[in-house]
Amino acid sequence: MIKKSILFFIIITALLLPTCDKKAEASANNCDGDCASCPSQEIRNDQGDTEPVTKNARQSETKVTFIELGSVNCIPCKQMQPIMKTIEEKYPEQVEVIFYDVWTKEGKPYAQQYKIRVIPTQVFLDSAGNEFFRHEGFFPLAEIEKILRQNGVQ
Repeated sequence: MIKKSILFFIIITALLLPTCDKKAEASANNCDGDCASCPSQEIRNDQGDTEPVTKNARQSETKVTFIELGSVNCIPCKQMQPIMKTIEEKYPEQVEVIFYDVWTKEGKPYAQQYKIRVIPTQVFLDSAGNEFFRHEGFFPLAEIEKILRQNGVQ
């Protein structure tokens, strides 16, 4: 029985060790808040490529930016996809929805920039770009809508 317990512990440790290394690396490379030194914002298109996010007239009218930091290979993150789509469709003029796959080379800088500890993490920014709310884990639609309403989204 003890041998099985030790073997189980070794296997679990081996599986979790790469995750701990990523968290330590993200902590070591914190963004200092200077946007010139932070990675430029990108958004992933349907082909999996990234494109720079540029300010346009629609974005300047946006009341809230909803940033989802996760991965396409994470089950709770996959559960967030239809919720993000609903928010995007229900509040197209008021909420900008951005998804970063932080398990990719392109998305990894955002894990560092937003100092996330787990995925999925949702970060909400006001129209000035200041973070006003953060949540870790699956976030139900009704709870997101409460946060949006508290910040002027109708």
